[in-house]
Amino acid sequence: MSLPLYLTVLRIFFVPLLVVLLLTKGQNIDLWAVAVFLAAAGTDFLDGYLARRRSQVTRLGILLDPIADKLLISAAFISLVELQLVAAWIVVIIVGREFAVSGLRSIASAEGITVSASDLGKTKMVFQVIAIATIALEPRFPLLRIPGDVLLLLVVGFALASASQYFWCFWRRLDSQRHISAPRVLVIQGSERRAEEAKDVAAH
Repeated sequence: MSLPLYLTVLRIFFVPLLVVLLLTKGQNIDLWAVAVFLAAAGTDFLDGYLARRRSQVTRLGILLDPIADKLLISAAFISLVELQLVAAWIVVIIVGREFAVSGLRSIASAEGITVSASDLGKTKMVFQVIAIATIALEPRFPLLRIPGDVLLLLVVGFALASASQYFWCFWRRLDSQRHISAPRVLVIQGSERRAEEAKDVAAH
């Protein structure tokens, strides 16, 4: 197993550990939870960089990387809902967006279209990591409440904007492919059409 793929798999194994730490009460447990989350998020930025630098991009890695990201972010946000630190409707929007984009990528793949990560999507991921770490520390540092709320609203904004961008780009490329592959129709006009009709009569 290559190092980039190992990091991706490691991120998946971080998920249950993160949930346990977030939902467990104890001295400095919240700090450990944030440390584990940041370490897991760090593997997301590192595995893609190493895969490109070492030319170790694999189909399995392309498949597992977004799954690992969505598991990590979804698990963290759902745990924060359980801790009553984040409103459930906000998490529904964020997690629902992830499922929608995953479904779009599956449909696009079936159509032979690759939906690459956009700058908006990458920015959304960065804000998600910062927002989750900040909100998880709110019980210890109450002054983080307002920054956490602002970051959460930014996450929702970037999530909706990036999802709209993905769907718009997909429909444009799909429409473009349909135009390219559309069958050609021969239109016969004037004397050419009459000549064709005469040939048909003669044939009958």
